[in-house]
Amino acid sequence: MTDSPFAFGLGVGTHNQSGEWLEVFFPKPVLAPTAALADTVAALQSDTALSHDHLESLHQSLIAAGATEQAQVAAQFLDSQAPVVAVLLCQDSAPASVPEAYLKLHLLSHRLVKPHGTSLEGLFGILPNVAWTSEGAVDIAELGARQLAARLRGEVLEVSCVDKFPKMTNYVVPTGVRIAHTARVRLGAYLGEGTTIMHEGFVNFNAGSDGPGMIEGRISAGVMVGSGSDLGGSSSTMGTLSGGGNIIISLGRECLLGANAGTGIPLGDRCTIEAGLFVTAGTKVMLLDVEGMPSQSVKARELAGKSDLLFRRNSATGAVECLTNRSAIELNTDLHAHN
Repeated sequence: MTDSPFAFGLGVGTHNQSGEWLEVFFPKPVLAPTAALADTVAALQSDTALSHDHLESLHQSLIAAGATEQAQVAAQFLDSQAPVVAVLLCQDSAPASVPEAYLKLHLLSHRLVKPHGTSLEGLFGILPNVAWTSEGAVDIAELGARQLAARLRGEVLEVSCVDKFPKMTNYVVPTGVRIAHTARVRLGAYLGEGTTIMHEGFVNFNAGSDGPGMIEGRISAGVMVGSGSDLGGSSSTMGTLSGGGNIIISLGRECLLGANAGTGIPLGDRCTIEAGLFVTAGTKVMLLDVEGMPSQSVKARELAGKSDLLFRRNSATGAVECLTNRSAIELNTDLHAHN
């Protein structure tokens, strides 16, 4: 193999009764695998489950190639009763199968790539809608029969959600994070060291926080929050799936979205949007001069990406104002130190 491959993963997953993949768990995905590792798995890579003989052969080949961690994963999978798959992504192209899609989501949650660091084009069309239950992933068409079977055993099949994306913590728990309500963080979220997600906080796939940071609001798909930034209770970021179009929304370092605030423009470093104020690209904003007097009216999109800005609403006129955030709200450094 002449070109450097993009990623590799050996995973174990779930099939429906038709033999179609519902989900795949990759315990140790590899970004930019070595040529030796890629050559070892190239012949076995496919979207179909590996036979025991093929898995045994792969195990021995991985040992010979010096791929110790992947050989250990293969050894653990040898007695698996669930289907096992080897996925080698030769290039970073759009995922073409459920195993490829799950490998890419794992790369994000394992912090091997950052949001927008891998192609996820067409992801929604690839992933099946799944019932996530106390017995694992269940095909929607098979759910009724599984629920009845459980009842006949005197048990209840608990359905926690019906979604294309599982919760991240059933697959990956990054080091140095706190997540108060695990169902509110999807697989494919990127949580940097020191990130705290409070009970009402939410992080979508292909989105996240560099950390440290306190997230009590919503980080929508495609949005990245910089180090030291806080999202107050019920605050919101407008992602590419929620009306933001192709604009990539991000927050820089040491930003603050107040409670019930939101942004539809990317913010630079040390920006603040006061509680209750949602700034969209078309919001008319009155710029204030150094003496706090109105100087110029612009649309918020003209301020996108600029640093040291404080957005507020004039309590008398209702106008949205912006001034240089010279006295930026100091974030709780003690809190971040213990994230």
